Amino acid sequence: MHKRILIPLLVALALLVAACASTDSEDTTTTAADTGTEEPTTTAAGTDETTTTAAETTTTADPTAAWPDEIIYGFIPSEQAETLGDSIQPYMDFLSAELGITVTGIVTQDYNGLVVAMGAGQADLGAFGPFGYVQAEALYPDQLTVLIQSVRFGSGTYHGQWFTNDPSICEDEPVVGALENISGAVTRVDAVDAVALQVGLTEDEDKNKIPEVLEDGTPVDPGLTCTASLEAVKGKSIAFVSATSTSGAVYPTLQLLNLGIDIEHDLTYAYLGSHPDPVSAVYTGDFDIGLSFDDARRGLRKDNPDVGSKVIVFNITDEIPNDVVVARTELPEDLRQAVYDATEKFLSTDEGVLLFDEIYGWTGIRPAVDSEFDVVREAAVELGIEGD
Repeated sequence: MHKRILIPLLVALALLVAACASTDSEDTTTTAADTGTEEPTTTAAGTDETTTTAAETTTTADPTAAWPDEIIYGFIPSEQAETLGDSIQPYMDFLSAELGITVTGIVTQDYNGLVVAMGAGQADLGAFGPFGYVQAEALYPDQLTVLIQSVRFGSGTYHGQWFTNDPSICEDEPVVGALENISGAVTRVDAVDAVALQVGLTEDEDKNKIPEVLEDGTPVDPGLTCTASLEAVKGKSIAFVSATSTSGAVYPTLQLLNLGIDIEHDLTYAYLGSHPDPVSAVYTGDFDIGLSFDDARRGLRKDNPDVGSKVIVFNITDEIPNDVVVARTELPEDLRQAVYDATEKFLSTDEGVLLFDEIYGWTGIRPAVDSEFDVVREAAVELGIEGD
């Protein structure tokens, strides 16, 4: 559906110049012979080496010459917006160095702000959740193309998690563990077997999951889970991420709709903005229940190492395609590929691993495939919120 960027005009012109140069060289050879000067060496194939060299030198062109001097990379607040700008700066610096152009990071107020910025040409790249991408692509189908899809611990999908500070809604005793979708059913697994890195765990040098201890020696509580029906949310206060957060609102709202639960009449709710915000609101008791990606509790562990034992996961959403980076189609194709390559290289560094773990939980990337987001489009249609 997306238009591809044509090879930059500069390269086409360079090829034309090369062709002309080859013709001019032949003319020069004839003139040299006529004037009695030393004739150029001729190869076995009868090719004039002097002419070939001239042609080769004229075809050399800088493929980055058509690149802009600066590109804008937009982010939505997966963490508190005031800190995210500082968090992403090492990534921006790395991209700038690798690409040889300035890459400036901006943090928009929410998903919609980034959609508008990219549609208006105020941002060239954007890190979106799945629904944010689907919404943006529907509004600007010829202006945007999906570039990068994140990978988390080898998986191209993730899920949202429901959590509470009230263990009385649990149908069983909360225990350390995690919830996964297995054979179509929500199943409790050992925390080390979960796809997402769970609160209370970290990785050693060999990528083994081990208990986490903070730098000051404080152990991080492992995350508790139980199982409970979503019917238990009736009459409760719910903290969503934002109206267009796939895991923090869209998929959970669809779950409630399919159960016949009306969020406007059967509960009270608010959209708080970033994924750590509902975790914090449930931790402090401001809301009974919250939504986030799995496991956003880790975002609070440094200031609140007991978050895993106080915020209990009791249900999850269906699987969702992982979040993406979207590019404006006006960017040269080779620049888009260079952004992909540089991002992959950054994730191979210790700094890159740490940064993406803290803000997005990425452990790798892969080329994004638009058709994999049809399931998100279907969810949007069911909720009546598809883009124009």
